[in-house]
Amino acid sequence: MKRMISKAALLAMMSSLFAGVHASAQKQTPPEGGAAKAFTVPAHETYKLPNGLTVTLVPYGIIPKVTVDVAVVAGSADEGSSHQGVADLTADLMKEGTEKLTSSELADQAARMGSTLSVTSSYNRTIAELDVLSEFGPDAVRLLGDVVARPRLPESELDRLKNDKLRQIALGTSQPQTVALMRFRKILYGDHPYSVVLPSEADVKKITIQDVKGYVSSNFNPRRTHIYVAGRFDVPAVKKAVADGLGGWNKTGPARAENVPTPNPQRVLDVTDRSGAPQSTIIIGLPVAPANSPDAIPLQVTNALLGGSFNSRITANIREQKGYTYSPFGQISSRYRDSYWAENADVTTKFTGASLKEIVAEVNRLASEPPTATELKGIQNYLSGLFILRNSSRGALIAQLQNVDALGLGEDYLKTYVARVNTVTPADVQKMTAQYLKPQSMTIVVVGDKSKITDQLAPFETGQKL
Repeated sequence: MKRMISKAALLAMMSSLFAGVHASAQKQTPPEGGAAKAFTVPAHETYKLPNGLTVTLVPYGIIPKVTVDVAVVAGSADEGSSHQGVADLTADLMKEGTEKLTSSELADQAARMGSTLSVTSSYNRTIAELDVLSEFGPDAVRLLGDVVARPRLPESELDRLKNDKLRQIALGTSQPQTVALMRFRKILYGDHPYSVVLPSEADVKKITIQDVKGYVSSNFNPRRTHIYVAGRFDVPAVKKAVADGLGGWNKTGPARAENVPTPNPQRVLDVTDRSGAPQSTIIIGLPVAPANSPDAIPLQVTNALLGGSFNSRITANIREQKGYTYSPFGQISSRYRDSYWAENADVTTKFTGASLKEIVAEVNRLASEPPTATELKGIQNYLSGLFILRNSSRGALIAQLQNVDALGLGEDYLKTYVARVNTVTPADVQKMTAQYLKPQSMTIVVVGDKSKITDQLAPFETGQKL
């Protein structure tokens, strides 16, 4: 006769079994990771057309697809203070047709190749991109050439796109993270274009089609344009398409505008009231060495150890140990000839002051005491592996090449990055922290409920020692 086991007994047995498995697993030491592998940059060719346009071709991968980017060194940094927002509107208008194609015809052409046209603008670049089936690589080059060199820029679409931008501004300025970033950038950069996170509604409303065409005329020319092609493609056919599509683009114009900011570290506490907010948004940081500096990679390692990775010290402190926040993150934010370090966090309102105290304490601790070799090695392995992953697709590889060109990092940057990360020493990390991350020079921006955080922030007022 079979003996029936009760549900309670069965659950107890299963719990005991899994507990034993868990205990056994905890006793095991995970295998030590292998040595970090250097990233091998695929063989590629870079050349110039007679009109000054630059071309980089990267045969890469086995998937029968190819990504084509046409990057123009022009963005919001080139708008001029009276035309803020024109760079983004120009990028949107460039998707609305070329001299020969209407908006719908342009979209149909991209779809025929298995893609959707993307045109985006940042502080220093406007990038048009298609990711297509390999057989359409030459067609994609020609189409993007028309988009960048011969855009239609229809006035009939301007009001619609301006309204879209106004909705984006309204949404952005309702988010505490955006408000905090706007305040932080304004304090760091003053009247420089890098201070503008979002244009004002008034600026967008006054933009005319003449402003758009004037911006394009002043900034879009072959000398400021670079075509990147990566994936599986017929190299001779693509070269011919480049020559046919853009070789005759003989428009003259200036090279990159040298508008480099000179941000000064400022010991400022800036608070924006958000009545009733259950959280405070914090940004604390200051300018550091630019990306082309010899200190840039040691600073990246320092940031990853301090606050820029899930296993970082600040994350372990205010997330894991104290539960003040869910997802803090540190970053080195870079643009042309400019970088800053910042720690960002959305913290529970009642822990606003305590969170800042712990962030500053972790910075001061790392400045006075180097990390252990074991802790540093874990961060170096993380950065090395992440770097390899960031180069594992066509688009990602092009983005890295663009980053190297945009920031002036040099040809050897990609192939030496992993080795340079792994030569950083504990003493280097301590030195970078002490040299650059000085709390007494940091800007602190807080967006939260003033009625509940003002007293908490008193120790961080300008003039108080951190």
